[in-house]
Amino acid sequence: MLIEYPLDISAEIAYAKKWAYSRNPAYYNFDKNGGDCTNFISQCLYAGGAVMNYTPDIGWYYNSPDDRAAAWTSVEYLNKFLINNKDIGPFGKTVPLSEAKKGDLIQLGNEERFYHSLLVVDVRNGIPYIAAHMNNAFEIPLTLYEYEQVRCIHILGARKYAS
Repeated sequence: MLIEYPLDISAEIAYAKKWAYSRNPAYYNFDKNGGDCTNFISQCLYAGGAVMNYTPDIGWYYNSPDDRAAAWTSVEYLNKFLINNKDIGPFGKTVPLSEAKKGDLIQLGNEERFYHSLLVVDVRNGIPYIAAHMNNAFEIPLTLYEYEQVRCIHILGARKYAS
């Protein structure tokens, strides 16, 4: 039986603060392979208590650079996983940017595609403050970013099998 539970947003943010300006050696650094932003966001969700989903092709997991789900490191695949996941692992829904909360994800895009994932670590006066890799950042206002498209994924929690 699947049970739903909230993620530990404080643990996510503490992880983001620790690793925003460096790289956790337990994970491959994808900076030179398309970017490390979504890898970093997945690590933050995992640090918050999300369990990995090892479903072939559509899961969310990381064992090594050569044994990982596309959703762990790809902006589009992470969005699809979080929005559509009905099994174990984190899940969420798309909300307006004005509803962003700590622990949520923001993804930025241009006319052609979404290309960057960010973690909301605070919201002040309606402005999300984020943590990210690529352009390493922690507690940076989203207003400093340039983008044509934005989507916010509210993380509703995670699921795991009852033990």
